[in-house]
Amino acid sequence: MTLATSLVLVLAAGMASQLLAARLRVPAIVILIAVGLTMGPFTGLVTVDLEPEQLSELIGLGVAVILFEGGMSLRFAEFRRVGKGIRRLTIPGPPVAMALTAAAAHWIGGFDWPVALVLGAILVVTGPTVIAPLLRQAGLRRDSAALLKWEGIVNDPIGVTLAFLTFQLFALSEGGVGSILGGVLYAVIVGGGMGAAAGLLLGVSFRRGWVPAHLKSPLLLVAVLLVAGLGNHLQDETGLLAVTAMGLVLGNMRLAEREQLLHFKEGLTVVLVSSLFIVIPATLTADDLRALDWRIVAFVAVLMLVVRPATIWLVTTRSDVPDPDRKLLAWIAPRGIVAAATAGSFGPAMVEAGYPDGAQLVPTVFLVIIVTVVAHGFTLAPLARRLGLTMGARNGLLLVGASRFALELAEALAARGIQVTVADGRYQSLQPMRMAGIRTYFGEVLSEHADDALAESGVSHVLAATDNDYYNALVARSLGTEYGFHRSFQLAPAEGTGERRALTFERRASYAFDGRTDLATLDARVAEGWRIHATHLTKQYGLRELAQRFGGDADAIPVGAIDASGAFRLVSPDQRFLPLPGSTFLYLGAGRQTPTGAVPRVDDAVAGEAS
Repeated sequence: MTLATSLVLVLAAGMASQLLAARLRVPAIVILIAVGLTMGPFTGLVTVDLEPEQLSELIGLGVAVILFEGGMSLRFAEFRRVGKGIRRLTIPGPPVAMALTAAAAHWIGGFDWPVALVLGAILVVTGPTVIAPLLRQAGLRRDSAALLKWEGIVNDPIGVTLAFLTFQLFALSEGGVGSILGGVLYAVIVGGGMGAAAGLLLGVSFRRGWVPAHLKSPLLLVAVLLVAGLGNHLQDETGLLAVTAMGLVLGNMRLAEREQLLHFKEGLTVVLVSSLFIVIPATLTADDLRALDWRIVAFVAVLMLVVRPATIWLVTTRSDVPDPDRKLLAWIAPRGIVAAATAGSFGPAMVEAGYPDGAQLVPTVFLVIIVTVVAHGFTLAPLARRLGLTMGARNGLLLVGASRFALELAEALAARGIQVTVADGRYQSLQPMRMAGIRTYFGEVLSEHADDALAESGVSHVLAATDNDYYNALVARSLGTEYGFHRSFQLAPAEGTGERRALTFERRASYAFDGRTDLATLDARVAEGWRIHATHLTKQYGLRELAQRFGGDADAIPVGAIDASGAFRLVSPDQRFLPLPGSTFLYLGAGRQTPTGAVPRVDDAVAGEAS
């Protein structure tokens, strides 16, 4: 099989594994490793015909891009909230974890001290590529998620640097413990400084328009690879620390294209992770797997049940990290691609340096990855719920714009157990909502304050329903990146806006309801006495039978549906919508109740409050 054919096969298998994992709602790495083992040592379908050193360098470049994307996703606002806990996890945390892991590897796993210390450094990392999807599935509170995310991203390059310096100490017989400490300081100061400077330079060039828009993403990719190469030229494995610092600086600069660049890197990271987690297992042989004995299994158990809890207890004692977060951290520490790639680099090198136990580094690390990803992936959400660290079910509506109709819709949904938050920049406009017991947010919904205030409100859908069609599009499109574009809606534009004058579909969100009714019409209908009604759908009485009750489109306006599990969804002509039997269908139609009073529109100078 040619190299090109093998590459295409690996890419296709990687993306198929990702899709299958998303469908089954299981950690993707479990399926990727299984596919890699099947295609590699089990069947020999994929073989890597490269020298170990060349393969290690290529894997290192992929890991550099992954760590850069992780660094770019870190926000200083998170550090300001939980900075003391992050400092405990990233400064004393790595050496403590390395020492305890090495001791367990030697006394329980049976590794010689040199190999045990390298293994201890490798397992310092906690896999940001694994943590990120697990956090999305578990719905952790922001502060709890920030601790795990920062630990995973920051400790990755530190662990790799410690592994290299430890390997250098034993394999190359240069210096002593002092050389390791000096090497770490050199990597942090020189490598981190170089990466930060590169990120600052790129950010300034992007801000000032020195780089054309179509060249920014490719230039950024090349810059990441260049900085990684230069960092490794200064000192091996320093490049990973440099690109992490580069991403951290660039991600926290006020760049208009930050989200666009981050999305490009996220997509690239998915492809790289999918490919690397198939390529690296494919390098294993059946003999490597047979080398795993009961001592290695016992070591993995001690690593999870003793070493990790002891590390967290030691580094967070007398800190401001809440006890529930300490308990969660004591259990959750899945390893990912960086641990696998580092083991793939140093395992063969340790064997060449005269340490035969180095042959067990790669299979041992893969066993740790598989066990931790499975155990932590399936227990993170239940444990977080038990500790009270989750945001609760995301099954709510963020309704932007206070109006008569907004109050009617919010009351109808709240009465059926759907969480509703109404946001508006006019304080007095929110008064009827507050009097009705509806959660409100006063201020600009696209502000950083709103991002923090609404993070744990259980929002799953967004409806931009102000009287400004273009602001509605801006809000729905902006929030669509967080909640999903299939869950972000806006009201139809006001009557008289021609198709050629309206926003194109790519620049707006999906229109809500029937796709024709604007806010003025909805408010007028509510003022006339129309109300939100609910009808239970069955196999015998579905949408077609419901529509036959009305004489025409003007007699009712579809709103949404709540399925049998309680999940809520809005109607949109831009999206396929077919509620199943057992759902409760909501529509706005004529009613006999007294019309809701007018909602005043008063401008206020104070903003940014949630109640």
